[in-house]
Amino acid sequence: MSAEIIRIFILLAIFAAVFLLAQVSANTIAQTRSHRGAINRRLQMISAGQDREAIVGKLIKNRPKDASDLPEWVSAIVSKSDRMIFAANLPFAFWQMAVFMGLGTAAIFLVTLLLLAFKGTPLNVGTFLIVALFSILAAIGLPLLVFSRMAESRKKRMEQQFPVALDIFVRALRSGHPIASAIDLLTKEMEDPIGTEFGLISDEVAYGADLIGALEHMADRWDLDDMKMFVVSLSVQSQTGGNLAEILENISKVIRERHQMFMKVRALSSEGRMTGWMLTVLPIFAFVSIFAGTPSYYLDQAADPIFIYGAVILGVMYFLGVYIIRRLVDVKV
Repeated sequence: MSAEIIRIFILLAIFAAVFLLAQVSANTIAQTRSHRGAINRRLQMISAGQDREAIVGKLIKNRPKDASDLPEWVSAIVSKSDRMIFAANLPFAFWQMAVFMGLGTAAIFLVTLLLLAFKGTPLNVGTFLIVALFSILAAIGLPLLVFSRMAESRKKRMEQQFPVALDIFVRALRSGHPIASAIDLLTKEMEDPIGTEFGLISDEVAYGADLIGALEHMADRWDLDDMKMFVVSLSVQSQTGGNLAEILENISKVIRERHQMFMKVRALSSEGRMTGWMLTVLPIFAFVSIFAGTPSYYLDQAADPIFIYGAVILGVMYFLGVYIIRRLVDVKV
């Protein structure tokens, strides 16, 4: 009898210990998520004890650089890539990404050729072409698709947060706060990415920068029409005067109505956008996965001249089709 009672007490103690451990873990996770959701990256870095200047340097490290001294087509590629890297919140710059992708392409190309040569696969022009295409898509194509998706997701988040930020800004102004204080309020109340962006503006103004100039830098970094409208309104109001709270309230209404119209257009064009996304991703993913799993599927026909010409023509048609589809589904609102 005593042994059974001891066994029951042991089981109850184990149950109580597991239950308490689960409760403590759940509460810790919930508090951590709540804490992270209530603040932005800049405030996390400040609370960790990092220096303000170092924080600003890290946060604006990858902001788009001026590439006007380069040829026009190179400048366009560099600027677009810089904006994508910044919007995706990646921890490296454009030239670093280009070097990493170039080294990755060369490494995959050489390793694949060595493996094929080790297996006794004949190395001809078709083999080199297929391996080069595989290396480019694996080291450049797939990462760019992932980074582009990350950038679009963050920009969409920024567009959704901006009207809310304007509402908080208007309430702060009507409560008697100056513009600088209202911006500082946004840095403490808004989550990423907009909370961090206004935090950068607050720090730049604290270090002596002009407020309008700092806001223009933010609008240039994100390249959003809503931000440009906000900056222009502040700039005009600072020169001509007027009720800034009322102006920003009207802008907030316009942005919300525009966003509603934009969402309707996205709903109507969702089939086309999904088709474009699938036709962009699926050929790359299919080729990389099939070649990685069964390279003989392509290499057995690599020596055929028709295969070589067909591969080049298909590549040109693919890029042309992606460009046309993107232009068709890129509806401006």
